[in-house]
Order: sequence, then C-alpha cells, then structure tokens
Amino acid sequence: MKVLVIEDERVLAEGICGFLGKEGFVCEKVATYKDAVEKIHLYAYDCIIVDINLPDGIGFDLIEALKKVKSTAGIIVISARNAVEDKIRSLDLGSDDYLTKPFHLSELNARVKSIMRRRNFGGVNEIDFEEIKINFNSRKVFVGPREVQLSRKEYDLLIYFISNKEIALTKASMAEHLWGDNMDSADSFDILYSHVKNLRKKLTERGAHDYIHSIYGIGYKFGKS
Repeated sequence: MKVLVIEDERVLAEGICGFLGKEGFVCEKVATYKDAVEKIHLYAYDCIIVDINLPDGIGFDLIEALKKVKSTAGIIVISARNAVEDKIRSLDLGSDDYLTKPFHLSELNARVKSIMRRRNFGGVNEIDFEEIKINFNSRKVFVGPREVQLSRKEYDLLIYFISNKEIALTKASMAEHLWGDNMDSADSFDILYSHVKNLRKKLTERGAHDYIHSIYGIGYKFGKS
C-alpha cells in the first residue's frame, strides 16, 4: 500500500515514514506544496497524509487538487491547528480524517489502516475471496484452514490483486504500487515476476485455485476467469 506524506517538519515526516514502513507500507515524503502537486499528478497513492501549513502553499488547496484529478486516495489532514472550522473545512473538501499535532504514530497508523479497509473492503477486518481468507489485523492469509506464510511484498501483492479483481493490471502499475519511486529506473520487472511466481506457488500449494492470470504484453489479472 502506497502512502504519500506531505509534511515540512523533517523529523516528523521521517518518523511517520519510518513507522509506516515497518507496518508494511511503501511511504514517500515531500516537504513543499510544489513537490506534492508534482507527485499527485504523476503517481497513484492509497493514502495521502497532508499538513495544512506548508512553506509554499496550503494543504487545503492540495485536497482540492486531488479531487480535480479524481484521486481515489484516502486523505488524512495533520495540523497543529485545532480549530473546529479547519476540521469542518477539511471534511467538506473531501478529506477522510483530521489529526491534531502532537499525536502518537500508532494512532496515525491505525487511522491509515482504517481508511484502507473502509475504502477497499467496506471497513471489515477480514475478507474472503473464494477459499482465500485474509485477516488485516494479523496480516495472516489462509487457504481454507491452512495458513499461508507470505513475505511482506507477497502479502501486499495479494491485497492489491484482490482490491482490483478482474482488472487488467500493468506491470508498471504493480511495480509502482509495491516499490514507489524506487522502480522508476528499473531495467526489468524480474523482481515483480519473482513475487508473482512465489505468491502463485504458495497459494496453490495450500490448495487454492490459480487466480493469477498472465496477460501477454500487459501484466496480470486476478480473478476466477
């Protein structure tokens, strides 16, 4: 899951990305309004954490920009301002949550996960796809009663597949989702192929049907057909 942190306080931004990174998120950060605008026009994110006060702009304007590009990302506003008017304005513009500084990183993490569940899976903590069951809180995957031991990237890939059932996914979009900017200059998608191969093998060895379909020249599709 990809998260963009728009925050000019370097220590806080690094702390957020470090904490979310340990929770399995691909986290990118920018410190200015200008860089944030560039990011949201170039990449797709699952969640965007934005500070209201930036050195060269206002976070509220970024929320409006996200809506103009029809971004489906969840939006969490973080701010030292605790005014009711700011909270109302952020929600009216389309943000999902508002968190006042200072806050515990564990609380921010919980709110990010809540938004992900609400937007992708109706807020539930556990989902089923045919014989596959996923528990978000424990990050455990089962085929029937048998647990499947997945790596962090394999788990993220499975979530991405199930979030986009029956949709043709390009190799580039999958790589960007899993690694963010780090894959921009990659010469091949060998590492992506490896993760897909391992995920398929682990699921089928536990008795799951093979739902991962290769699409020649494009990428993959996850589904029953």
